[in-house]
Amino acid sequence: MILKERKIPLLIRKTEALLHRLPSNHPKIPLIEEELNRRIAGYKGEASLDFPLDFLDNKEFFILHDLRLPDNDRFFQIDTLILTKKFALILEVKNITGILHFDTVYNQLIRIKNGKEQVFPCPLIQVNRQSSQLRRWFNANVSIENLPVYSFVVISNPHTGIKIIPPHIDLSRKVIHRNTLPIKIEQIENSIKKEISDKLLKKIIRLLKKQNTEQESSILSRFQINQSDILTGAFCPACSFLPLERVSRTWRCPKCKITSKEAHMKALHDYSLLLGTAITNKELRNFLHVSSSYTATRLLQSLNLPQTGANKNRTYTLIFPEESTNQKVNKEVFDSKCRNI
Repeated sequence: MILKERKIPLLIRKTEALLHRLPSNHPKIPLIEEELNRRIAGYKGEASLDFPLDFLDNKEFFILHDLRLPDNDRFFQIDTLILTKKFALILEVKNITGILHFDTVYNQLIRIKNGKEQVFPCPLIQVNRQSSQLRRWFNANVSIENLPVYSFVVISNPHTGIKIIPPHIDLSRKVIHRNTLPIKIEQIENSIKKEISDKLLKKIIRLLKKQNTEQESSILSRFQINQSDILTGAFCPACSFLPLERVSRTWRCPKCKITSKEAHMKALHDYSLLLGTAITNKELRNFLHVSSSYTATRLLQSLNLPQTGANKNRTYTLIFPEESTNQKVNKEVFDSKCRNI
């Protein structure tokens, strides 16, 4: 049973909005595109686990995606965590093509593709660290010692080769292809006899969901982008012209002449991702190129947003549903972004 659904990571949504709002000749665009491609490929790899995980008994196996949990004064992240009354299993997914050499001598991952070598951090080190951190989390929150913690590095692309350095070392219990995941989980399940109680399992799940904390960070700071570089205004939904004009309670495109009642919604969503969820009347006017404070107030009030303060000090909190179409990454986007990963 999936207890915490996978969703498009906030960092991907922020990076997409940033690319959408930068001038086409901005010098940071190649760097931002490279980061976005890599993160979308990672997300696609994680999403590819949905099919093999669907074979698990949803009454016995409980799945939580995208966890970020406290570990003393820092946090640790887990792509996918599977919980049963017998064990906990961490899945670290890698969506990398080519031939992968797991170098156990120097603790690195070497990818060979098209005759070229590329070195990555070793995911084995990563999952071992995550296992230690999860055990500490268990001990700090539920005082549990008899729930084993396992971990797999899951290679999501079935055409990716796996080799080990030196070759005599067996990592088949640690590094696996996606399609073998149900079999490996069944082997672990059959090897363990002891179980924790239903009550304790429910408590663990409740605490995991409660303590999960999504990372919030400024995308502008991440790429050292000035706010003045961000393109403002509402885009035309037909021809992408920027900015639209506000005329008689609607948005009008000076280029293709179409009108739109809701073009400001996507613009405000971009604002929340790039500049923060708090917005004032003046900030809305500046961002949407609206001259009238009355018009700005009407737009904000129509959204039924939470607000604090009064008059000129009133601040609204931008909230958008997660199912919003501008937060979805479709298959075509994935395929185009991941072609060279």
